[in-house]
Amino acid sequence: MEFEFTKGDAGASLSYPIQCSALRKNGYVLLKGHPCKIVEMTTSKTGKHGHAKVHLVGINIFTGKKIDDICPSTHNMEVPNVKKDDYQLVLIDGDYADLMDDNGELFSQRLPDDNIGKEIKKMYEECDDIMVTITKAMNDEIVTGWRHGNTKD
Repeated sequence: MEFEFTKGDAGASLSYPIQCSALRKNGYVLLKGHPCKIVEMTTSKTGKHGHAKVHLVGINIFTGKKIDDICPSTHNMEVPNVKKDDYQLVLIDGDYADLMDDNGELFSQRLPDDNIGKEIKKMYEECDDIMVTITKAMNDEIVTGWRHGNTKD
């Protein structure tokens, strides 16, 4: 008799529910399926059908595009699990950065085509010690920041 076992993933889910009225400015929310940082929230008064509505405006954390949505304050919205990690910059080759994690493992990450990518390339020429921040959410990731330490002599 043969048995076939499948391996389950014990990792965290991509998002979790929260009541719309519990969301806060500068927090995260999924708006129309996109992970966004909330930049504006307004709540309307309770209408004749009994629900106050919350108007949410968010900025997509990966594209920078503005997205808005309206939700009854008592309904649940999905909040993405957003994680930010810093990695040591080892080398830049074209549009890719070779980064090292805390365990000494190397991997490549594409640098964004925006000001952050340009700043990292510029600072790489001037600094010995650059840490690159990668933001991860909804099975996607992007370089969102950097900081530096020592300056080259």
